[in-house]
Amino acid sequence: MTKWRTLLLATIGFNFSFLIWFSFAPFTGPMAEEFGLSLAEIGILASAAIWLAPFGRILTGWLSDKFGAPVVFAIVLGYVGVFSMASAFAESYTVFFIERLIVATAGITFVIGIQHVSEWFEEENLGMAEGIYAGVGNAGAAGGALILPRVFGADWSGPLFQSNWRAAFFYTGIVSILLAVAYYVLGEAAATDERRQATADNATLKQWVHTATRYGTVALALAYVMSFGLELSMNGWLATYYREAFNTNNLVLASTFAATFSIAAGLLRPIGGYVSDVLARREMDILPVFKGRYREQWTFVSLSFIVVSMLAMTLAGLSGAVLIAVAAGFMVGMACAFAEGAIFAQVPAMFPNSSGAVAGVVGGVGTIGGIAYPLVYSSVLLPNLHVGYALVAATMVPIVLLNAWVYRPHIAKRATIDGFLGSSGATGPADD
Repeated sequence: MTKWRTLLLATIGFNFSFLIWFSFAPFTGPMAEEFGLSLAEIGILASAAIWLAPFGRILTGWLSDKFGAPVVFAIVLGYVGVFSMASAFAESYTVFFIERLIVATAGITFVIGIQHVSEWFEEENLGMAEGIYAGVGNAGAAGGALILPRVFGADWSGPLFQSNWRAAFFYTGIVSILLAVAYYVLGEAAATDERRQATADNATLKQWVHTATRYGTVALALAYVMSFGLELSMNGWLATYYREAFNTNNLVLASTFAATFSIAAGLLRPIGGYVSDVLARREMDILPVFKGRYREQWTFVSLSFIVVSMLAMTLAGLSGAVLIAVAAGFMVGMACAFAEGAIFAQVPAMFPNSSGAVAGVVGGVGTIGGIAYPLVYSSVLLPNLHVGYALVAATMVPIVLLNAWVYRPHIAKRATIDGFLGSSGATGPADD
């Protein structure tokens, strides 16, 4: 069926986007040596991978609603491939930094695929479908950590490059361009012409402002800061953390440790969406609060799990045992996966005709965590590299409390209507 082909196409495209997005992470050691980078500068490079994502996701979410996902996805994959290939030839760190900044916009494809999948799947299965898409897609970071340093090892000597990281950037760029062509040729924008037209008609500035400022959008966007934003920060940082904090000088081993987090954060994400679907279908309360708000209850539990697991990450690191820290990292990845799946089960269910625009806001704002958190992890003000996780956990508590406030039944039932810039004056969901 076409909807399953759409899910497969979107998942492959996003999986590779994630791989090329964080393709720099396994090679921070040799890149730092060649360009003379300090540990703090590596932290900035990890943070810079997210700089353009907030605006890019907001824009492409709206563009996907307006023009259809296949066109927008193909354009992004195409230019990302070109700049990835170009970065392989950079001799100046300034030029290299700018080119990798553009390559890092591969991460904006997330909201394009979210919109594409939502145009083909019915509401009762959205959480599962979006969870499969995003979960397997996010695992592309693990693929990069596991595959790239093995294919392009320290002893790499190829026809074009003597540096393994340059070869990795060049050849992944070629694959990106090929995927762009495949997505444009094989992709279909929506299940019906009527659904495609309804989505396009809803892609107005007035509607975007309305959806971007509603309680539901704001709460989920901030929740995504502490879930997906956290995931981004860990994907770019953990290989460095395991290498520097535990003197794990083996590049492949440190990357493998880091990949355990990415595997959990990616492959377990469908569980988060599936549980949300099941609770909604069965109308099952799992908390004594937020009665009747089934998806919201699961999201709240998942967000709380993230805070607890981040505190555990600091304690595990302070133990000095790298394998305990790896296990804690896996737990953090699991918590991120559950929360992300829960959040993006809610988004298209709440805003069926503006899923791209809302996914753009939630996904775009969510990436801010990926910008800010690596700067905390690598801060010279901290006594060691383990304390940063607990500090980040403390910043998450107000977000959890805001979501709890929005999830109260009398607010949650109008969360797509009322917001921080006032009420639309409507009496029912504005996006129906």
